[in-house]
Parts: sequence; structure tokens; C-alpha cells
Amino acid sequence: MSISAENTIYDLIGVGVGPFNLGLASLLEPVDTLKVKFFEAKERFNWHEGLLLEDCHLQVPFMADLVTMADPTSPYSYLNYLHAQGRLLQFYFYENFQIPRVEYNRYCQWVSEKLSNLAFSHQVVGIEVVDSLFRIVVKNGHTGTQASYLARNIVLGVGTVPNWPRAASDFKNSADCAHSSQYMFVKPELQRKKHITVIGGGQSAAEVFLDLLRDQPQFGYEINWLTRSNGFFPMEYSKLGLEHFSPDYVEHFYGLPDTQRKSILAKQGNWYKGISFSTIKEIYDCLYARSIDQPNRFVLQACSQLEKIVRVDDGFQLQFQHLELQQTFDVKTEALVLGTGYQYVFPACLSDLRPSIEFDAENRPCITRDYMLKTSADIPGMIFVQNGEMHSHGIAAPDLGLGAYRSAVIINKLLGKERYPARTRTVFQNFGIADQWRDSARNA
Repeated sequence: MSISAENTIYDLIGVGVGPFNLGLASLLEPVDTLKVKFFEAKERFNWHEGLLLEDCHLQVPFMADLVTMADPTSPYSYLNYLHAQGRLLQFYFYENFQIPRVEYNRYCQWVSEKLSNLAFSHQVVGIEVVDSLFRIVVKNGHTGTQASYLARNIVLGVGTVPNWPRAASDFKNSADCAHSSQYMFVKPELQRKKHITVIGGGQSAAEVFLDLLRDQPQFGYEINWLTRSNGFFPMEYSKLGLEHFSPDYVEHFYGLPDTQRKSILAKQGNWYKGISFSTIKEIYDCLYARSIDQPNRFVLQACSQLEKIVRVDDGFQLQFQHLELQQTFDVKTEALVLGTGYQYVFPACLSDLRPSIEFDAENRPCITRDYMLKTSADIPGMIFVQNGEMHSHGIAAPDLGLGAYRSAVIINKLLGKERYPARTRTVFQNFGIADQWRDSARNA
């Protein structure tokens, strides 16, 4: 494969185009002093396309779009998208802050088609340092040819990957064992089975279970839903609780010792791992209606941790441990859907630069307050990270609502001045010690 070189030196090259890098690209579009380019391996923008169920909604308000929280006057806002579609008045009567996830995806596609700084079907396959610049090697998905680009800075927006339990690692490529991220692609095959088991206690597992439950009378299968959590709990969604998804909390959390951050994160799962109240209500209402004149053909059980999976003739035998009873039990099923979340994986395209990047004791990249990888002196520019910093910046890292703020911080850092406001003191509560008491603060 030939490698051609482009003479242009970019101020920033983006790796991946998910919601966060798409938002960054949108806010950079009017900044004519910076030359930028974003590369994405997919043919077009698609966000969690395997879970684009028509009746599922975002868990954040529509203002958590690509740009509004940094620049509400941007032409790439969700409201302007509706205006361009001739649907703004309909949205006004809709009277719902949470919008359909399918429509959020279409909104992002609409924005991506308007931007001039994106290149789809182009995968970044390697990055190295050449003459005090980053040399980015990009593979064209259509032709297979490679080209190299030079940039002063990089932003990583490759996102997270499905988290597979160790017990299921041998079944990743099987048609009857799927991660929830692939649910819509395997749904027709699943619904031909007599018995389906869903594992996980978060929003994705709940949405898959509800979708299967609604179609159960048509197809006649049985469904299990098991989670190792203590119950099928709702996500924390109180107004003061939501203030933890703010620049103020990022500032507070980043200033804590690493060991304390880890301890705090372990206790905050209910802020981002739970199930929406509306989904729980829909599930219960469906179960109740089904109970009136039909036998129960489902099992819901918490405190159940998957330990082992064995392939049998008609599917799988699953071994679980009940975490309260400390007993093991077996479940036979013909198909398995794993709603087991996502995890951040260090991008393979950065392998050559890894020796120059600082990692913590748990092999996680060290990240500055301004969302940059900490690197040695031989790295010439800045490498920004989007949605890979929960361990250092807190639970808001994957939250769409803080994406525009993080983009504002990155753009301001690139420019060396404030183009977009990136304020703190935006919430009512204090996460540290209030100013009037700080002089009296002392170690306990």
C-alpha cells in the first residue's frame, strides 16, 4: 500500500468522530485561525446504532447537544436542527426535555453532513513524531491506500468498547451470545430462540429486556434478567445530585489524591449505572399487564454474578453465584445478551508513543486538568483525551452534558485565550470547603 504525504500542517487532528469529537469539530468550525481535521473509520456518523430502539430516550436534557452548553448561538444546536427540519413547533408541543435516542443520532448525522473538517471511512492506524510534529497515518476504507498528515496537536475521541465478562470471552463471535451494543443487529436471530437471558443491571440491559418483553407474546420465548447488583435500581436523578456533572465537581474531584478518587468513584455507580425511572415504570407496567391473564414466562433476579459459561447442545449453561446466599446455581438458555457496559481501551494507533506517555499505578494514562495526556519532553505537542478520564476527572467524563464544556477547555487551550467560556462556580453547592470557612481549614 502506498503512503502519500500531505504538505499541510494542521493545528489539530482528531482521531474518531463520536459525539464528543463531533461537538469539538462543530465548535471549531467557525474558528478560522486553526486548521483542523477529524478522521473516522465508519462510513458515516452512527452512535450506539445497535441500541437505537425507537422508544428509548436520552437520559440527559436536549440542551446536552453538541454545542449549546458552550455556545447556544451555534448553528449546530439541536434547536436549530429542529428549525431546519420544520419541526420546532412540534417539539414545543412535545414538552419533553428528554429526546428520542434515534432522533439524537439523526441530529448528529445532520451536523456531520454540514461540517467541512470531517473525513469518514478514514481510519487512523499509526501516529509518530517527526521533526517536532505528529505524523498521523490514515487508511482509506474504500481504496485501502494510506496517507500521512502532519499536526501540531491531537485529540483522541475513539470512545469506549464493549466490556465482556471474563466468563464470556470465548463466545464473542458467536451468533447466540451478543453484547447489548449489537442488540438490534442480532435481534431477529435472538427472537427465534425459545429462551433468552439478559445480564446486567444498567440502562442498556433494561432496554433490551423491555424490548424483548414487549415482543414476547408474538414470539413465545422465555426471558431471564439477572444482575449482580443488589437490585434493579433507578439512576440518581435529583437536582442537587446532578450538580456532580458540572465543571465545579470536575475541579474538586481532580484536586483529590488518586486513592481518594478511586474510593469515591466506587460509591457513585448510582449516578451513571442505574436505570431511568421511566424505563423501570414501563417494565413494571408491562409485567403487571402481562400477569392479568398470562402465565409468567420471565425471571428477574438480582445479586447474581455470572461465574462460568459452558456451551451445550441447545445453547449455554450459565453458572451464577448468589452474592447474598453465597450459593451457586445453573441457568440453561439458548441465547445470551450481555448488558455489561463499556470500558476505555488505550488506542492502538498510539502504540509507538506509549513509552513517552505517563501512566499511573493501575496502567491508566495520567491526564492534566485541561484534558491532555501527560507526556515526556520528546512529545512535541498536546494530546487531548475525550471520555477517557473518569479516573482523574470524575463521573462526568462520559456524560453528554459536559461534552461542550470539555470542548471549550480544549479549544481555549489550543488558542491560548478564551474563545468559549469555561466557567466554574456554576452550581449552588460547595464540593470543597466554602470560601468563608477556608481560613479555618486544617487536617483532621
